Amino acid sequence: MKESEVNRFKKLYEHHLRSLKLQGKAKKTIDAYSRAIRRVRDYFDCCPDKLKPEQLEQYPLDKIVVRSSHNLVR
Repeated sequence: MKESEVNRFKKLYEHHLRSLKLQGKAKKTIDAYSRAIRRVRDYFDCCPDKLKPEQLEQYPLDKIVVRSSHNLVR
């Protein structure tokens, strides 16, 4: 990601964490939600707020295919 995107992601990520804490979410829930956002960021190599709905719909399908292919190798 470009530096400007990294900075935008950090700002949005911190806002996300604060919002979850204010909602009273449990630490494990916050950790799980945050990990999911970081995985999406890493998968697409961009700030998630720039993704199109089609990309977000495709993401879980791609993850299933990758996991299935890893299981075949074992």
